[in-house]
Amino acid sequence: MPPTTAETLLVLNDAPASASPTAGFIQTLPLLLAILAIFYFLMIRPQQKQLKEHQTLLSSLKKDDQVVTTAGIHGRIWAVEDNAVVLEIGKDLRVKFDKSAVRRKLSSSGTEIVVDDKKSKKGA
Repeated sequence: MPPTTAETLLVLNDAPASASPTAGFIQTLPLLLAILAIFYFLMIRPQQKQLKEHQTLLSSLKKDDQVVTTAGIHGRIWAVEDNAVVLEIGKDLRVKFDKSAVRRKLSSSGTEIVVDDKKSKKGA
């Protein structure tokens, strides 16, 4: 025999109360914070450190430094301007680049000068 309307109401009222929406958020908050911390330490912080090192390199550029551009062009700095450098890439061949195009600075022996002493690479 099917339940009556009164019995159906009793069954619905006896259903367990569901957890409040804020309780679910509070349980997921530590997981969300852990994901954000991992994201910060693995992606944002190293990128900021690399950007700071590059800015230090750009501010230390001076005439006669051997550099390599982001395009892979090797040259000697002929002149330094506010936002640009003039590179001599051949005999009497000078090209003007944005300062930000300078990727790294080389020593006179062709080895890379690194701001952070943990790395060292041989130049070409």
